[in-house]
Amino acid sequence: MSTPEHFVLLAKYNADMNRNLYSAAERLPPGELTADRKAFFGSLAGTMNHLLAGDTIWLKRFATHPARFPALAAMDGMPQPGGLTHSFGDDLPTLRRHREQLDAIISAWAPQITATDLAQGFEYRSTRGDVYRKHFGSVVAHFFNHQTHHRGQASTLLTQAGVDIGVTDLLLWVPALEA
Repeated sequence: MSTPEHFVLLAKYNADMNRNLYSAAERLPPGELTADRKAFFGSLAGTMNHLLAGDTIWLKRFATHPARFPALAAMDGMPQPGGLTHSFGDDLPTLRRHREQLDAIISAWAPQITATDLAQGFEYRSTRGDVYRKHFGSVVAHFFNHQTHHRGQASTLLTQAGVDIGVTDLLLWVPALEA
């Protein structure tokens, strides 16, 4: 479902789940955040850095959309990550500051998206410089799905380290309908 309301829901879900992820990571013993767990991005910190890099790259791309979303003006001052394995740091306070900043931008941006915006084509460049033109609504859906996918990996790494992140189901964020 690619509607503006759905993306507002996903922005809230992602911000809440990111807070849960970082709170759970606080319970790790020293050294466990950066311990190599043989995950795709190595450690939990590597996975968290990948999420920050991916979100930054996409938000900077979205800032070029013809709608010129006001909330994404904040991305102008942010440096472009050097790639998808860019490191913003290896300590939780530094990573959390970046995460909270991005989540605030995403939460402000989501309500600015309109159905007209979602229906447009969107052109962007990959990190290798390849040019793509895709349906904007589908690309925004990918953006949120990417966070959920890698946060699931982070949740598994935490579980393996003996830390429970709590309930992760989007269903808990979906509002109930009036009877």
